[in-house]
Amino acid sequence: MKPSARMTLPPAAAVLALLATACAPTADLSSHSEPASGPQAGAEAAPLPDGGFDYQLGGGYEPPEGVEIVVRDSTDEPAAGLYSICYVNGFQTQPGDREMWLDEGLVLLDGAGDPVPDPGWPDEYLLDTSDPDKRGRIAELLSEAVAGCAEAGFAAVEFDNLDSFLRSDGALTAEDNFALAEELVAAVHGHGLLAAQKNTAEETERGLAAGYDFAITESCAAWNECDVYTDAYGVDGVLDTEYPGTLEERGMTFDEVCAHEDTPPRAILRDLDLVPEGGEGYLYQAC
Repeated sequence: MKPSARMTLPPAAAVLALLATACAPTADLSSHSEPASGPQAGAEAAPLPDGGFDYQLGGGYEPPEGVEIVVRDSTDEPAAGLYSICYVNGFQTQPGDREMWLDEGLVLLDGAGDPVPDPGWPDEYLLDTSDPDKRGRIAELLSEAVAGCAEAGFAAVEFDNLDSFLRSDGALTAEDNFALAEELVAAVHGHGLLAAQKNTAEETERGLAAGYDFAITESCAAWNECDVYTDAYGVDGVLDTEYPGTLEERGMTFDEVCAHEDTPPRAILRDLDLVPEGGEGYLYQAC
């Protein structure tokens, strides 16, 4: 599951120009105008700190009290003085970037030669991870995004849509995507950052083998799979975001989520659109 207002980097040619510096965020971040310098290439990555976290893909804002870890889009600024995680769409295109990825020959095509969309996100197209040369080129382009994250001052990177193979009608495999994941994780580690596995509970063993350091999950409590992640990454190595609609569909409350023994201590409830504080529908609760 992915939030409906997910924002991510403009890849490829746009990455080269845009990710040298972080773009101005959508919210007023005057108190966060001085992000720390990013780790140097080859430096040892800083571990996840103690404290709570917030998922701010809809735009950065002053984190709630007690938050020490903040996830923001790669085009946003990291939260000054906090452990910031950089969100990058690693296995699908971003809206508006279709032609660039098509020109690169890196979009998965169906039997008729048409690009294959994500059924739930028809303006996003699956990247073709089935060919080693294509994986290498995808990794090369996304490495520019990773470099931008490091330069901006982020401490870790979250690559979304690791599970795109499930939406490929058999054209892609888990092996294909995890082969790319290994290259992306290596690029992240090369900049002294940590790498997060995003969702894909059934593949945590492959995630560990690919070198992921921790996990970022959505609705793991609603789908009764949090223990799969915590068994792999430890209870302190899982950051979980739950959404009201999914919990309602599953007949659960957030209080029940927090009380469950399998729920990681850093679980939060956020509005589906992940709007900044003060925006219509904003919701943030933490266990």
